[in-house]
Amino acid sequence: MSDVQEATNQLLDVNLHENWSSIQVTESGPRSESEHLQVTIGATVPTGFEQTAADEVREKLGSSCKISKDRGKIYFDISVESLAQVHCLRSVDNLFVVVKEFKDYQFKETKEEVLKDFEELAGKLPWSDPLKVWKINTNFKKKKTKRKKINQNTGKEKINNGQGDKIDETDGKKGFTNNTLDSHILDYYENPAIKEEISTLVGDDLASYKDEKDESSKEETHPKMLKFRVTCNRAGEKHCFSSNEAARDFGGAVQDYFKWKADMTNFDVEVLLNIHDSEIVVGIALTEESLHRRNITHFGPTTLRSTLAYGMLRLCAPQPTDIIVDPMCGTGAIPIEGATEWSNCYHIAGDNNPLAVDRAANNISSLLTKSQIKEGEVSWGLPIDAVQWDICNLPLRTGTVDIIVTDMPFGKRMGSKKRNWNLYPACLREMSRVCRPGTGRAALLTQDKKCFTKALSGMGHVWRKVHTVWVNIGGLHAAVYLLKRTPQAFVHPSEQDGERTPW
Repeated sequence: MSDVQEATNQLLDVNLHENWSSIQVTESGPRSESEHLQVTIGATVPTGFEQTAADEVREKLGSSCKISKDRGKIYFDISVESLAQVHCLRSVDNLFVVVKEFKDYQFKETKEEVLKDFEELAGKLPWSDPLKVWKINTNFKKKKTKRKKINQNTGKEKINNGQGDKIDETDGKKGFTNNTLDSHILDYYENPAIKEEISTLVGDDLASYKDEKDESSKEETHPKMLKFRVTCNRAGEKHCFSSNEAARDFGGAVQDYFKWKADMTNFDVEVLLNIHDSEIVVGIALTEESLHRRNITHFGPTTLRSTLAYGMLRLCAPQPTDIIVDPMCGTGAIPIEGATEWSNCYHIAGDNNPLAVDRAANNISSLLTKSQIKEGEVSWGLPIDAVQWDICNLPLRTGTVDIIVTDMPFGKRMGSKKRNWNLYPACLREMSRVCRPGTGRAALLTQDKKCFTKALSGMGHVWRKVHTVWVNIGGLHAAVYLLKRTPQAFVHPSEQDGERTPW
């Protein structure tokens, strides 16, 4: 590869879609055969929001989507060219490429026979194309990380050398060190803690960039043996074997077939064996860490997953210029997800706990910092604010909020079920006051379903239940209630002459 090509490769934008195209152009020249692959991708999603995830796949990828009988999973077909877009989906937790699906697998009667079949199965599966996808996905993630770290400086050098002059790679790296800490970024932040955070981020980027370069040079000289593990997820009562037994025997056969080294913790390839009743899906994982952790850096005791926050927001169908409020925001997962995906709306995060508001503000600052490091310039920020307030006495005008989305206290880790009997009706009443009559809507998550149902029954004049989504939150059976604000104007209980109010 010439120096000009190498420089061009570095100057490419970190945007995922463009980044994927750059890998095709600079690495392979003409499109290779693997880039025309059509593969089936599996994704784990929050239980109860399978349809929401399927709708997002159809909307953003144009692919038909199948919802699995095994709750919390969807499957869709894509070309490998769309792999970068798949990683941008907001509703998926983990991704894997399907090796083979058996819709009605016939298990033998004894454990020994079943496990023997698993051993023989490993050598019969079509591994070739899924492993190509895994390799492309791995290279793509490395390239994306590398370009993200050098993007800011090289973008400036592209402007300075606008005539297509040859760019010195060494100078580019020196410039990256100096320009990343350019005063126009650091001076933007008056808070010393945030300045320090930017410096730390850049320092970590430089160190990891050097490590990756050293590692890649070693791999070129001495190709390493791949390490792998098999993870079995099993659901069903009619199986005569355990998940560990299936993973052990199937994994042993995979090891014999590929001559890979087994490693349960420091692995390169994770082979998935998903068994649900008589359905078996064998896959290869494409994500090392769940995508739901993408926005949050400061976690609290009840931090909501970003994927679940996205599903709740999508239920309310936000429209441009909508005002969206989370009156019990905790660490801010819902409004941060909203500001990221629906930047044409205004999001307000509020909580009565000063520690929660502080965590939310830190998460917002961290997200803004990362965004500016990535883009290499000071942006206008995010359409979001964090406020400390009393949920039962919000400092908002009556009828000014379009959407309310919140995770209400379950009475487990936060609050208590006894307090919920007073809190829930007071919350619903105050929410009905600030929400626009006729068009306002709310998506409320709670595990205390009995208390919520009772509270809602006394608010039928201002809230109408549209839909209920049953979800699993850390093993707790919870529900998301989608409510619609009735056209009736809010009347404060103290203004109701002689009328007895519920609760």
